This record gives sequence, structure tokens and C-alpha cells, in this order.
Amino acid sequence: MKHWVMDYETLYDCFTGVFEHYKTSETKIFVVARMRNDLTEFIEFLNQNINNKEWHISYNGLAFDAQVTHYILDNEKDWKQLEGHEIAHIIYQYAQRCIYKSNKKEFSDYPAWKMKMGQIDVFKMHHWDNAAKRSSLKWIQYSMDWQNILDMPIHHETKIDTEEDLNTILEYCINDVRSTKEIYNRSKSQIGLRKELTKTYGINLFSASEPRISKEIFGYYLKDMLNIPKRDLKAMRTYRDSVKIKDIILPYISFTSPQFNMLLDRFKSLEVAGDKLKGSFKYSVNYKNINTHFGTGGVHGANKKGVYESTEDMVIMSSDVTSYYPNLAIKNQWSPGHFPKKEFCDQYEWFFEERKKIPKSNPMNYVYKIILNSTFGLSNDDKSFFYDPELFCKITINGQLSLMMLYEQIMERIPGAIALLHNTDGVETLIPREFIEDYLGICKQWEDKTNLNLEHDEYQKLVLGDVNNYIGVNNYIDVDITKWREVKQSQPHYLFKVDKDKFSFAPVKLKGRFDFHNLQLHKNKSKLVIPKAIYHYFVNNILPEDYLEENKNILDYCIGGKSKGDWQQVSKTITQGEYEETKLQKINRYYISNNGVKIVKVNKKDNREIQLEAGRWVQTLFNDMQVKPKWENYDINKTYYLQAIETEINNILTVSSSQLKLF
Repeated sequence: MKHWVMDYETLYDCFTGVFEHYKTSETKIFVVARMRNDLTEFIEFLNQNINNKEWHISYNGLAFDAQVTHYILDNEKDWKQLEGHEIAHIIYQYAQRCIYKSNKKEFSDYPAWKMKMGQIDVFKMHHWDNAAKRSSLKWIQYSMDWQNILDMPIHHETKIDTEEDLNTILEYCINDVRSTKEIYNRSKSQIGLRKELTKTYGINLFSASEPRISKEIFGYYLKDMLNIPKRDLKAMRTYRDSVKIKDIILPYISFTSPQFNMLLDRFKSLEVAGDKLKGSFKYSVNYKNINTHFGTGGVHGANKKGVYESTEDMVIMSSDVTSYYPNLAIKNQWSPGHFPKKEFCDQYEWFFEERKKIPKSNPMNYVYKIILNSTFGLSNDDKSFFYDPELFCKITINGQLSLMMLYEQIMERIPGAIALLHNTDGVETLIPREFIEDYLGICKQWEDKTNLNLEHDEYQKLVLGDVNNYIGVNNYIDVDITKWREVKQSQPHYLFKVDKDKFSFAPVKLKGRFDFHNLQLHKNKSKLVIPKAIYHYFVNNILPEDYLEENKNILDYCIGGKSKGDWQQVSKTITQGEYEETKLQKINRYYISNNGVKIVKVNKKDNREIQLEAGRWVQTLFNDMQVKPKWENYDINKTYYLQAIETEINNILTVSSSQLKLF
């Protein structure tokens, strides 16, 4: 396929379209404005795309750029007698309508299946249209260390009548195209997977998010199994006025401690509204001096922050339930109320069993993982044919209670056991080595009762900030040199060891604010030097000040600042005794420096100010890094970063004297 990465800018009386070939970098630029009218050439190019079956790659193109494309194709014959700026204004009005409909979550005029050329929308594909992941192209530019984070410098209502303004717009548009191309290049494995799925199932999945892939492929099998048309399947839901929790708790759920029995009674008396599950319950239990919290998002609890280590006498055991939520549904024959239990669960189990047969390196392994995990979440999505709030409650509540059964049994039956962490599908516990067999026996009894499976690991060390933020260092695993090299390349934060001709590595788990490896692009990667320094301190015994001297990657020191709505970012500085302010773009990359500006967010309505970095610290803007100075000329304020690192380390190490062993 011949792909063109593209982007439009639609201003009051100026339209620009930039296309860049994803392989050759051939560039096509079209302008419809007062000083230039390329409409004829543009239409010829679009028709060429259609005739040659060429594809468009975009960021949010399905909701915007592709809509504009098809509007132009449908209406351009009526514009032959109009001036360029008049045509541009008509396009502008339609573009504003597209934006309005998108913001209101209304259906677009041109659905994907009606479009005349293939579309790959990286925004939709990565699910950046989801509320929890929503990200602008500018934020993704920051996250992937793009050389120039450039916001549109000209307001869309501005009338364009100079070549200078036009060139400014084109510069911006070209930058957007090239950054979109970079996202596309980084997404080739995901796109290749979607290409194969599209070919296999006959469903256009090129721009599909992972939840949509789950729905489409599961639905592909379900419609045949149920012998119903696809449209009928997609209309299926089970709505419930309420869910009585006592009716759905599994019969094997039981506890010995009064704390958990009281919790069980609270659950049995609970009735939740079917359409308002989020936040419908929040319970806490204090057991063995650890507060465990229960809610629709899962169960979690953690010991006091600190560094816990395995010793000759004690060992950190980590036990996770294999594919926990999917297996709860499979083993208990749970399905949405509108599906036959056996057929649904048989198909669900088929995905699980097929995945076990396929190596993790095979893309289909990942596809089946998506299907297994997404189905649970979609049971609480009223836009999905998996929707049934009772199923969601069955899985969530029984999953939490079952895990706490395991946790309670370990703590009640293993002398000297110290609970460290439990979160959704697993428990980490410090136990005397002499009781490992007893521990595994308790786990086996739990497996027999629940019909679920546990996977066990031993940790060398657990650096615990809280339940969502920790570093776990596993024991070393012996491997051959090929595997060793492969892992070292893909997981450089693991620990690696070579002893003569023996090769081994120790997996290192990074969670929450301690994670710096392979962060998803929608996540905030600001100040990566801090979690990296913390990792090296606790794992490799490197002092923070030594690590800062060693790390000369300016991007690790950078911070992403963003403003929304009525907030405007402003830089403040004193020049020759005068206080100067400069308005900044919505998203900015900067770092803390010894000399620089003070960046604040100012509310346009009431002039309230919020400092991006509170206190005496000043910043240097680094949106454009096409020209990089010598390292010493960055003028980084290392005191700022060192203090942040030391604060985090001291916070972790401030623990009671009763803790077994500290770093």
C-alpha cells in the first residue's frame, strides 16, 4: 500500500493540506487562500489517491481530516466560480461543525466504511480518544521527545493575507505531519498486527483500539455461534435496575478473622444501582495492622514504606493469579445475561487455551490477551454488547474476596509472616524460609477451592513506596546467551550477570512513579532522571549525586507543562529592572535551570496564578531542540533534582525500627 501522512489546517479564509509519503518523504502541499488557490491540483491528487488505492495516515483524522476530505470531494464542483479565500471559508465552516460534533460525541457525517480511501488514524488506534488516555498531538510530541513542540501560532479566526502568515501556518502543518509520521513509524508492529487481523476476519481494524479489537473478534465468533446477524449482536445488552451482592457471592467465600467476616456481611447487605457501579462501594479493613481498601477499581493494601529484602532466614514470596478475572468468569460459567452461558464461556475459554499454545513473541498471543482482559472491562460499558453490570460485580467482588481468603490464610497459618503488598490479582509476603512448603501448600488448597491457578516468584528485594509505587527485584534466572542478549536489549533495567559461561538475569518490576522504562506515550514522562536515580540507588548502590554527574541526557531532566480551558501559560522575567511577561503555547517542554524564567499558569477570567514549579526555582524553555548546546551550557540546576531524589529516598527509608531489614 502507498501511504500518505497528512494534516489539514482550516482557518477563517485559508486552507492548507500537507501530505508526506511515509517511505520516500515526497511532500505535497496544497493551499486554498486569498493569495493562492490549489483546489484543482488538490482534487486531482485526492482522486489519484482513490484510483490508486492510496491510504491516508492521520492524527484524529477519522473525526476531522477525513471528514473534511470527503466534504471537499462531494462539494468542490459547486465552488468553481469562487475565489480561494471564499472556498477556504466554506471549508472552515464545515471544519468547525466537525469539531462541534466530535466534542458532543455525535456521529460523523462520513463513517469509516463510507470513505473513499483507506484510513489509519493513530489517535484512534492508540485509544487516545479515551477519557483516561486523551492526548493532543502536542502532548505526544513532548512524550516522544519530538525535536520541535510547536503550537498553532495563529488563531483559526484570523484572516490570512500575507505570505509570512501562510508560511507560518505551513511550517506548523509540516511539523504536525512529520510528528504524526514518527508515531506511525513507532506503531508499525501494532499496524502490522491490525493488517493481519483485517485480512483474517474481513473487518477493517486498521484504526481500531484494543477494546474495539476485543469486541470485533469476540463478536465475529459469537454471531456465528448464536447464528444471528452482526447488527443484532451489537444491539444486545442486559440492563439491571440493581444488583444484590448477596445473590452473587460464591459459596466457597469464607473467612476466619472477625475483620474479614464483618466485611463479608457488609458486602452481603449491599445492593448497588445497575447504572451507577463506579464508586458504589468503598470499604476498608484493618487486618494485621495493614489497611486494605475495597472498591469497584479493585482491592489493594500495603505495609509501611521501606526496603524489604530476602535473607538466609526470610524470603519474599510473590504469588499472582493466572489471568485472574477472565478465569473467574470461565471457571464459574459466568456470562452476560443475554448470552447462553455455555456458548459464551466455551468461546471465552477457547481464547484462553489458544493463547497458552502460542509463544509470547507471536502477535496473536497479544491479541488473545487483549480479548481476555478487555471483555471484563466492557461488561461495565453500556456501549458494548458485553454489558451486564451483574457480571461486572460478580468478577470484581468475588475476585477481591477470593484474593483476601488467600491473604488471610497465609497470615493466619504461617508463623512470622509479614504481609507486604496485595493489589487486585496478587500478594507479596515476607515469610520464614522454613515455611516455604507450608506456604505453597496453602496456595494449593486455595487453587483447589477456587479452581484457579497461581504463579510464584521469589523477590530479592522490594522497594516499597506504597501500593501503587514500588520496585521489585526478582531472583536470577539462568538462560542461554541468545536469550540473555535478547532480554538485555529489550529490558535494560533488569540485572544481568555472567559467570564464566553461565548467563543469567534478574527481572526488575517498576511500578507507578518509579517506572521509567517503555512508558506509554500518553503517560507523563517528566523528570525521568528522578526515578532513574532512585532505581540506581536502591538496585545498583549508586549515590544520587554520582548518578546526576553521570547522566547527561537533557531529556531526562525535562518537564512537560500543559494548560487547558481558561488557563494560559506565561513566562515572567526581569529585564533591565522591568517586569516582562510573554504568553506561551498550551504545552511546553522545559527544565529547571540556574538562570531562566518563571513559568506560571494565569487564569484568563480572574487572573489567578499557579507556578509550574513552586518556590525559587526558574525554568528554561526547551520546545525547540533542533540546535543542542554543549552539556555545560544547559545550565541545569542539579540542586533541584538532587533534592527531589533525596526527598523520595528519605521518604521510603523513614520507617519504624521494627522493620526487618533496610537497605
